[in-house]
Amino acid sequence: MPVIKPTCVRDLKLRVNLADVVSRVVTLRKAGGARLKGLCPFHNEKSPSFHVDSDKGFYKCFGCGKAGDIISFVRETEQLGFTEAVEALGQRFNIEIEYEQGSGPSREERSLRQEIFEIHELATEHYHQIFRGQNPTGDFMRRYWVEQRKFTPELAEEFKIGAAPAQDDSLGAQVLKRKFSEDAVRQCGLFFIREQAVLGLNSLRPRFRGRLMIPIRDHQGRVVAFTARQTELTPEDDPAREAKYVNSPETPVFTKGNLLFNLDRARTAVGEGKPFVMVEGQLDALRCWSVGLKTAIAPQGTAITDTQLVLLRRYHSQVECFFDSDSAGQKAALRFLPMALKAGLEIRFLGSGSDEKLDPDVLFQKRGIAAYEDLKRASFGIETFIQRYLLPEPSTASIEVKTRAIEQAFDLISAAPSEITQQALLVRLAPAFGQLRILPHSVEVAFLRHKTKGGSATPNTEGARKERRLNLDPAVTVPEYNLLLICLHFEELGRPLSTILPHDWIDTGHTAGVLLNRFLAEFEHASWPGREHLDELLETPDEKALVASLLFDAPVFEDPHKVAAEGLRLLRARALEPRLQQIELDLANHRADSKIDPISLLRERTELQRQLRQPLHIPPAA
Repeated sequence: MPVIKPTCVRDLKLRVNLADVVSRVVTLRKAGGARLKGLCPFHNEKSPSFHVDSDKGFYKCFGCGKAGDIISFVRETEQLGFTEAVEALGQRFNIEIEYEQGSGPSREERSLRQEIFEIHELATEHYHQIFRGQNPTGDFMRRYWVEQRKFTPELAEEFKIGAAPAQDDSLGAQVLKRKFSEDAVRQCGLFFIREQAVLGLNSLRPRFRGRLMIPIRDHQGRVVAFTARQTELTPEDDPAREAKYVNSPETPVFTKGNLLFNLDRARTAVGEGKPFVMVEGQLDALRCWSVGLKTAIAPQGTAITDTQLVLLRRYHSQVECFFDSDSAGQKAALRFLPMALKAGLEIRFLGSGSDEKLDPDVLFQKRGIAAYEDLKRASFGIETFIQRYLLPEPSTASIEVKTRAIEQAFDLISAAPSEITQQALLVRLAPAFGQLRILPHSVEVAFLRHKTKGGSATPNTEGARKERRLNLDPAVTVPEYNLLLICLHFEELGRPLSTILPHDWIDTGHTAGVLLNRFLAEFEHASWPGREHLDELLETPDEKALVASLLFDAPVFEDPHKVAAEGLRLLRARALEPRLQQIELDLANHRADSKIDPISLLRERTELQRQLRQPLHIPPAA
């Protein structure tokens, strides 16, 4: 594995603005000074507690405690190794990456994920040029796009719409010419390749033939897969000939349940009064975009997943759903709603609620953005959905039907993570329950019993208290923590501390102690690199996260010398007092026939007492 030069890593951090990297994933807003804040990408939250300090180059979430720098952010959000993250940043911001002992990694050593990204970019351009070109496939696909689908050529340019010929191996030839690794070619999902076949032009059978090609991008705008629309050119020997739409298979860079079509563009358009609009398919989302509805997104041909909704919540909390009003649409909504509530999303449904089947593609094609405004005026929330689709007609419902319906409604309401939201939904549904001749008090009692039956526990249980205790970071309860803060923010005190603090006083059973011990050794040997260049001294993700967290905020010490002295006093007491207590115990239990020398114990006790009484002063920096 190639080793990147430390000087290159330092240069990368200086040249790339952390906010530019984070804003690809998190919608950031000003929070005072150079600070920015947004919803944390590492856990669900409704109020932004994720802060970015571009001047210092660090981020920190005050909700879950995650902290780090530009490289750790890319590693965490893109699931990359250190080298892969640095290489990705270098490519993204056009910064040359320098390696130890050579000019860089060979093709075989390159990241598999990075190679697959490159193959997909190559394929996107290849299919798009065929779509644009003066050739039978391009001519047909452009007519299909404009005349049958009623889209503009400009939209095809914007989204890099492509065309896959019915019989053509030129994509395989380009991939082989670029000398991508065999693993990347086999796993990119663009070809059928027999397991034992030798990699070559004859063994690369294109997966997509005679189809309109729609690139699928992740939330950062990278092409990770394709959706291929069947056309008259799709050959009879296509294994998926009858399928209207065929997606790329899952690969190291593509998991259908982890992304949403058009999220890379829509996330920049959402805001106050501009919620996400979820439609069923990619072409529906493209139609919305074409008429000016820029916040439309679509799943990848599968049911909505928790991961997708958590991803949405990073950017905006409001989602409008444009599902069909038929039974299939209602079932989809019932699967979707509990997950949406759990993710903290505010959901509304577009449409009048009638049985009329509304197709976004046809509707917006005919009426443009005005159709959306009409749908929005007729939209309804969760309580209306429950009343309309779950609760039965009062005049015809038996006790058994009422019970089943109410249990189903309770299941849905229970998915809301906040008890306040649950109570609000119950209150808003009171009139509907009243029509079923159920008293409000009875509803509330039944709901509480339903939750208890479902096993939900209150946050005050002993198990919850134990879990909170176990999750406490021991670093914040020990003196090593403050001394580590001193070394990082008042570096001039590091050398004096190293001369008077014995290493055996430091508890290295936790991260703060390990780092303090290591940092003081660097000060002691005059090899401290400075807090801006600590990468080589940090060995584990926990160490890097703790240092990033400590560097994010300047401590509010009025007198760092006093804080350092108090830390030393606590360490000294922890190191010496157990021995003093043991001496007192031995003296109290001393017998005439004992082998213990009481004179020696008394002398040792006197010395320990003297040391514990002695004031501690931090010598001035040299």
